[in-house]
Amino acid sequence: QAYLSYSNVAALTHLAAKPGWEITRTLDDIKIWTHEEGDALSFKVEMQVKIPSHVAFSLLSDFTLRQQWDKHFLTCEVLQAVSEEEKIYYVTSPPTRGHESRDFVILVSQRQPCKPCEPYTVAVRSVTLSAVPPSPKFSRSEVLCAGFQIHSSTSSSCTVCYFNQVTSGVMPYLAANLTGSSKSIEDTALECIKFLE
Repeated sequence: QAYLSYSNVAALTHLAAKPGWEITRTLDDIKIWTHEEGDALSFKVEMQVKIPSHVAFSLLSDFTLRQQWDKHFLTCEVLQAVSEEEKIYYVTSPPTRGHESRDFVILVSQRQPCKPCEPYTVAVRSVTLSAVPPSPKFSRSEVLCAGFQIHSSTSSSCTVCYFNQVTSGVMPYLAANLTGSSKSIEDTALECIKFLE
């Protein structure tokens, strides 16, 4: 478990630091970037939020609040609180056109910055729990690497970056958004900002 937690946070830090991010869209408080490498497509959504970074961190690291702003989360329950900083959640997603409902078992690792210049981190990846085998009602899906980095801007504002490395399983959800408009990502980001503020 210690190794999983470490690699969860390390993978997100590594993804965030990769060169070659390309900006695809800019709105007032939101920028959307993409990064392609082999068959992995990653995206980053950068949001300017008018609340202190530690408040954003406490709201974003509690995934049971996620349904309040992310319509891709139908249900979310804590399966196991591994430690103060690690929790395992069971998440279900609503069906989309032509695709059945999906479910996920995810490890969420939260880290406070060690130095003032470092971001708060909330890293997410799929894990396997024998207690939660795949169910015939859902298509079990995998999160490779996702999460948030929260950088302090001033004492009352911060920049929240959401990252997601997308596998082919998640592509049907995003293909329409990334090829034409990135509307769904934008809408979710706007909801996120509204929720945080």
